[in-house]
Amino acid sequence: MIEFVGVSKLFRHGGGAKLLRSFVQDLWQRRKVGTFYALHDVSFRLDRGESLAIVGRNGAGKSTLLSLVAGLAQPTEGRVMVQGRVAALLDLSSGFHFELTGVENVRLNAALLGMTRKGTAQAFDEILSFADIGDFIHDPVRTYSTGMLMRLAFSVAINVNPDILVVDEVLAVGDQAFHAKCLDKIEQLKRAGRTLMFVSHSSPLVRKVCKRALWLDHGQLIMDGIVDEVLDAYAQQPVPQAPA
Repeated sequence: MIEFVGVSKLFRHGGGAKLLRSFVQDLWQRRKVGTFYALHDVSFRLDRGESLAIVGRNGAGKSTLLSLVAGLAQPTEGRVMVQGRVAALLDLSSGFHFELTGVENVRLNAALLGMTRKGTAQAFDEILSFADIGDFIHDPVRTYSTGMLMRLAFSVAINVNPDILVVDEVLAVGDQAFHAKCLDKIEQLKRAGRTLMFVSHSSPLVRKVCKRALWLDHGQLIMDGIVDEVLDAYAQQPVPQAPA
């Protein structure tokens, strides 16, 4: 389903938006802009039906790896091969237009995930039922709480019949009852042979959801193996000290 072969992703420091005059000054003065590897020479293969956790500290490259799987970025070096429909929950705001209602955003988000109008119509009632946000579904998304937004985003993602479900920390938002509901749905997808990639800083949750884990550190793949063995090795690493 997913294969990375020697994949690296290079970014420039300070590569965000800037004023036109700053851009011209950089060109005129030929300022050197540093680069860094968010991922460096990462290789692994994930087969159909596997559940894989990506673990590591903040800045390890986890979200970059998931973005490459979701097709939101391209590798600087190496090859990324993905087969099947990917439903990615990387950022609760992605795929939503905040001036549109929940109903309108369900249709928009489903279309972005590759669903046809007919398929969306067939899944529509189940999406609304799972999200369980009541009459707020007819209100603009800008009025939603973070928890309500997570409910709607997750409901769309798991009801578009994905081959690969990619989840990045979004289960850290919302109430305990909905968390349990989401985990039950994830287990159903796994039993149906779907593939899962999962990021969470909660080791108990990772152990519960996944059977295999990749450990990333500063963009490099440190360990790939059984989830308990990887998490135990990761937990033994010293916590970095804050500068004095």
